Amino acid sequence: MFHPIAIYIGLRYTRAKRRNHFISFISGTSMVGITLGIVALIVVLSVMNGFHKEIQARILSMASHATLADPYGGGIEDWRDVLERVRAHPDVVGAAPFVEVQGMLVNGSQVSGALIRGIVPTEEDQVAELRRDMVTGSVDDLVDGEFRIILGQDLANFLGVVPGDKVTVVTPQVSATPVGIMPRLKRFTVSGVFSVGMADYDRNAAFMQMDDAAKLLSLGDAVSGVRLKLTDMWLAPQLSRDIAYELDGVYRVLDWTQVHSNFFSALAMEKRMMSIILFLIVAVAAFNIVSTLVMVVTDKQADIAVLRTLGASPARIMGIFMVQGTAIGLVGTLIGMVAGVILALNVESVVAGIEGLFGVHFLDPTIYYISALPSDVHLNDVLFVGGAAFLMSVLATIYPAWRAAATQPAEALRYE
Repeated sequence: MFHPIAIYIGLRYTRAKRRNHFISFISGTSMVGITLGIVALIVVLSVMNGFHKEIQARILSMASHATLADPYGGGIEDWRDVLERVRAHPDVVGAAPFVEVQGMLVNGSQVSGALIRGIVPTEEDQVAELRRDMVTGSVDDLVDGEFRIILGQDLANFLGVVPGDKVTVVTPQVSATPVGIMPRLKRFTVSGVFSVGMADYDRNAAFMQMDDAAKLLSLGDAVSGVRLKLTDMWLAPQLSRDIAYELDGVYRVLDWTQVHSNFFSALAMEKRMMSIILFLIVAVAAFNIVSTLVMVVTDKQADIAVLRTLGASPARIMGIFMVQGTAIGLVGTLIGMVAGVILALNVESVVAGIEGLFGVHFLDPTIYYISALPSDVHLNDVLFVGGAAFLMSVLATIYPAWRAAATQPAEALRYE
């Protein structure tokens, strides 16, 4: 079918000027459509990859790869022994105890709920990046007995406090007093502010020294759990099961994929749906080749008849028009892949330029978790998109090429 003569004539037809300029227009439109569809697909997939990677990095800068806790929601009293055992595990890079409670922070008339976590600063460095995310103050300011607290930037702004101010921490635990049952509360000094870049943390999280938190909650020497950093975050599910087994199944070990499973599943589903929608655009552009080649076949009836008369087989005629359609698809695909990669690598700068030019801001960090558009180009995505688009282009040539092969020379030459 793809004889050198068929390839030569097919490529000549691709470059040749046509009597019917509309055919040339449709041919160019098909090529441009394939190019734009591929560019859109590569850019969107790269942005989705970048968004996924950025969100994952920000979540794991505060969350741990795995968390060990009591399965019944109680405290862990033998946590020092547990720490020693998990740190001996070859796949555990770091481990840190913590005390955690949902509470309220009060400053005058401003009241906000918050996840309050008690930490040991030197050990927290082993499992999280809080020190890196500090805007003012230092994690080392959290000293036992000083009752200091570090707030997320948005939370501090909402409460109207800065380092040195006091806030009242209210917990759901209660104490019996002469005037009745009262919630436990304590005045803390704001010693620092952090910013992760995610509203969930910047608006809803606060940190204090672990022993201060234990005193506030009357936990004694118990902790809420132990946070773990593993050698490979992608093996967290398997490693978490191994660690739980080595601890005789006494404790529940949740990995980050379980804690944030709904969020990352939603991101993956969104990426798949966007891919399907954009592939439809590429499919429409690819199948424009059908209409292009049908018109070319009609335009080249006399040429086809002459070739058949000279001995060209139907398969060779079919090959000529498949080469022509495939060439259109191949050129559109290659241009689209190159342009898509270039745009995807520079999409953050392009979006920033558009925002500056029109004075708009596309990404509200309180809604989208990020303020800039990240991009992460994956070679397998680029190859898959290009390969699928090219395959659709080839399939689109079959029917018009078959029609050309079915042309009867006598009928075609009757009116010439």
